[in-house]
Amino acid sequence: MLKNTDSQYGYFNIMAHWLTAVIVIGLFCLGIWMISLDYYHPWYKDAPQIHRSLGILLALLIVLRLLLRLFMPVPKPLASLKRWERITSVLVHWSMYGLVLITIILGYLISTADGRAISVFGWFEIPATLTSIPQQADLAGELHYYFAVTLLILVGIHALAAIKHHFIDKDTTLLRMLGRER
Repeated sequence: MLKNTDSQYGYFNIMAHWLTAVIVIGLFCLGIWMISLDYYHPWYKDAPQIHRSLGILLALLIVLRLLLRLFMPVPKPLASLKRWERITSVLVHWSMYGLVLITIILGYLISTADGRAISVFGWFEIPATLTSIPQQADLAGELHYYFAVTLLILVGIHALAAIKHHFIDKDTTLLRMLGRER
């Protein structure tokens, strides 16, 4: 099933969810690794370029996912969920969307602070538009790091909640995002 139903996510949303998870976690790991590289390391220039390119592709994926939510609503919450679980779920999901977008915008501000465009794997370029903020790269860099760490903490909470629902509550929360029914 390609589209979401009242009780199940469609395959496109499932793939977009897991692709987003892999890219977010991969970008975090790549970012932590690349800031430790010295100037003479063979990956000193390539790692940031890959990081920037994946970040732009992630932005496009997130915008697509948000547009899909307008035209393809998510399945209804399970009846077994408590009120606080439903509220927390909505808050965490929207917080993750917001943190991803803010982190990407900050990454853009770091990368374009010197006026250069961002090349996305050589396929296309994102031009520099805002370059006049004093100490832009340093300020955006520090915020980028803290927002990314916060995002990863929320991703961890999100994953732990899914595991709790699967193994403790024994409901279909996780199975719905795996495209399986009990």
